[in-house]
Amino acid sequence: MLRTFRVTLWRDLLLARRRRAEVLTPLFFFMMAASLFPLGIGPEGALLRTLAPGILWVTGLLASLMSLGRLFEQDWADGTLEQMLLSPDPLAVIVAAKVLAHWLLSGLPLVLLSPVLALQFGLPAEAVGALALSLALGTPVLSLVGAIGAALTLGLRGSGVLVALLVLPLCMPVLIFGAGVVDAWSAPQGPSAHLSLLAGLLMGAAALCPWAVAAALRLAAE
Repeated sequence: MLRTFRVTLWRDLLLARRRRAEVLTPLFFFMMAASLFPLGIGPEGALLRTLAPGILWVTGLLASLMSLGRLFEQDWADGTLEQMLLSPDPLAVIVAAKVLAHWLLSGLPLVLLSPVLALQFGLPAEAVGALALSLALGTPVLSLVGAIGAALTLGLRGSGVLVALLVLPLCMPVLIFGAGVVDAWSAPQGPSAHLSLLAGLLMGAAALCPWAVAAALRLAAE
């Protein structure tokens, strides 16, 4: 199973290298959308610092949704998904590898870019670190939950809109706790409670979502 996980992960990373435009488009959207808010709001430093966590989290969530369409679509089109379903290894292991590849290509760059974008909002260094940590814990949950929506809408016309309708309500807790980390950082109790909740959501999603995605993919293939 470990070999299957490694091979699937490496395959998806290689395929993404050949489709760089699809990988870079959500990242450019994240940078452009987040950078436009300081220009539109104006130079009010206190207002920018207050809005920064919510803006970066919402734009990051939308950027993550943009890249979910390619998670299983190509495998569905070229018949690879049928081979995955026939594999003797658990389908959940293959799904976990594909979700990890999705996060490495879409979620991790958001985490790395967030400190640079947060400087436009005037966030202090400690708050920037808390924001990046919240994104590091929250964006994998977005990929795991989003994979369920991508599997349920596989092969349907207008699947991108359907994925957004399915996934956005499920991602609200991650968005709330993630955006609240920076506000809690300045409070006496600190952000440990928000970070613990994000970590709990991540562990629960990592344990349950691959199996749910595998079941959805089997339904889509029937």
